[in-house]
Amino acid sequence: MAVAQDRATEQTFRTTVNVVVAPVTVLDKDGNYISGLEAKDFRLFDNEKLQDIRVDVSFVPISMVVAVQANDSVEMLLPTIKKIGPLIEGLVIGTQGEAAILAFDHRFRVMQEFTNDGRLLTKGLEKINPGSTSSRMIDTVFESVRMLRRRPQNHRKILLLITETRDGGSEGRLREALLEAQMHNVIVYTININRAIGMLTKKMPPPRPDPFPAGARPVPPGAPMTPSTTEALTGYRGQSFNVVPVFVEIFKQIKGIFIDNPAEVITQYTGGREFSFINHRTLEQVVSKLGEELHSQYLLSYTPNNRDQGGWHDIRVTVTRNAEVRTRYGYWMAAVPY
Repeated sequence: MAVAQDRATEQTFRTTVNVVVAPVTVLDKDGNYISGLEAKDFRLFDNEKLQDIRVDVSFVPISMVVAVQANDSVEMLLPTIKKIGPLIEGLVIGTQGEAAILAFDHRFRVMQEFTNDGRLLTKGLEKINPGSTSSRMIDTVFESVRMLRRRPQNHRKILLLITETRDGGSEGRLREALLEAQMHNVIVYTININRAIGMLTKKMPPPRPDPFPAGARPVPPGAPMTPSTTEALTGYRGQSFNVVPVFVEIFKQIKGIFIDNPAEVITQYTGGREFSFINHRTLEQVVSKLGEELHSQYLLSYTPNNRDQGGWHDIRVTVTRNAEVRTRYGYWMAAVPY
């Protein structure tokens, strides 16, 4: 009886796409951003059906979640990542925007709530310390979207993931995370941490003591039988890191060219972009490029006039001049009868 009553009181919630936002980047033949375009310069097709669009320029305030992977494999790279606080404020969110800092491994830790104070953002980054071996990247998308959907409706919602390109330990599925981001018009950018570099810089555990005495290992005739010369001649305990995992990671990355990784899928299907870095200088350059792109984008929004077509909707944008146009690939929508 109690079960029947519980089922009777259950409510079903359905969400549909009312307004679709397509971030559009327009580049000339030299790769420079083209500014000054107006609504009449754009044509947007949804499943090849021309749409009535509205164009917003780049001064729309930004709400951003900066989600940083903070597990043991990135411990040596965290000091570099912690230095980007002032850059996030000045180059990315601008004077009217805001950002929050989220660290993730098997947990989610909000290191700083939404603010536009660069000092607080820097302090939030500095408080991040490495944790477990997990890296729940897909679940982090869910958590970040939950934080962003509470921000002002007139803000552009951005998720910046500083992470390795593969997930480790998420409970949610990539498809559901992608749908959640699309439903709330969250654009995802990633600054990818190369896993091979992570393995090379990862702290290795202290070496185990050699169970054999120095004289028990074969060495060239005449070589002194001391522990140090045994290590030098045989290689035992002589390596600064274990090379086997590095070769495994290189193999997986080559294989990954043919298999989509979560970072690639989420960025491409929300209209974002992947970046990568190897040191502090290149990370600064990446953040600068990200800021330039965000403030050079056009935001095209529209209410689809073909909402009776359920399933996947392709988005195609053209401009009136010869230029390269980048936008999100499309979105998923349940059919809505008129």
